[in-house]
Amino acid sequence: MTARTSDIEKAAAVLRAGGLVALPTETVYGLGADAENPAAVARVFEVKGRPPTHPLIVHIGGAEHLGDWAEDVPATARLLAERFWPGPLTLVLRRGRRVPLEATGGLETVALRVPDHPVALALLSAFGGGVAAPSANRFGSVSPTTADHVRAELGDAVDFVLDGGPCEVGVESTIVDATGDTPSVLRPGGVTREDLEAVLGRPLAVHSTSRVRVPGQHPSHYAPRARVVLVEPEKVVAEAEQAQELGHHVGVFLPPSLADAKVKAHAVVEVPASPAAYARGLYGFLRELDLQGCDLIVASLPVEEGLGLAIANRLRRAAGPRPSGTDTV
Repeated sequence: MTARTSDIEKAAAVLRAGGLVALPTETVYGLGADAENPAAVARVFEVKGRPPTHPLIVHIGGAEHLGDWAEDVPATARLLAERFWPGPLTLVLRRGRRVPLEATGGLETVALRVPDHPVALALLSAFGGGVAAPSANRFGSVSPTTADHVRAELGDAVDFVLDGGPCEVGVESTIVDATGDTPSVLRPGGVTREDLEAVLGRPLAVHSTSRVRVPGQHPSHYAPRARVVLVEPEKVVAEAEQAQELGHHVGVFLPPSLADAKVKAHAVVEVPASPAAYARGLYGFLRELDLQGCDLIVASLPVEEGLGLAIANRLRRAAGPRPSGTDTV
């Protein structure tokens, strides 16, 4: 779906007035505010229930604007921006003067990206500034990949929902710490580690935690209402049936290796064999199992290469921290 010009102009006007706009990107829908308006940025935190120390991503209209929002940009960061923008890559850089501390969680670094979505780019052009936009959902819950997901979760708390159709990538952007000469991945996402390494010509470390606070590093994140339990692929059916017998309403993510298996459960999702299709559908699958009344979801991790690394990261965060010594079901 392509938003009408009148809708884009209305959304830009809402941003200029200090309002909140839900906007489509190729990754997930964002809850956007004027990045240079501290009061508007504060509303984003309020609506999401997000800790004020948790930084936001500032979306800009093109790589040519990088120097307007960041200082001391290393050559490696410019190389990555040239290759992957517009696209699902966020670069963490030293904060430029245009960026208020309210948008960075009080840090002297800023997370920047150029979204690869025609509606988002049209909005950024019409608005003429940066848009601070985390995912358009309550803090810690499942990210939205359609406008209807946003409306169902945030309702009237959003001043305007700009509908750009379903998101093509389906998981958030890859976040790279580019503040120095040796970049590292702080959050796997829509740009794979392998693609980054091919451009840089060297291996990249992937950190589950870092000295730089970034979105998506909370111990429990991207989580449905149902509890998520992760097991080895060959144990999915047995774990699901055991939990169902114990009285749970079990949802199952059935891996491709078990595509022909029969499982006694409340609801079953057949995981696509294609990592791209899995990533695109992941959050919708989690939401659907919530809607079907599941209180427990049994899943396994994909092979952690390519987009599989991002999917595994989201499933681990969805499962969240669990007390040591507890059973899987």
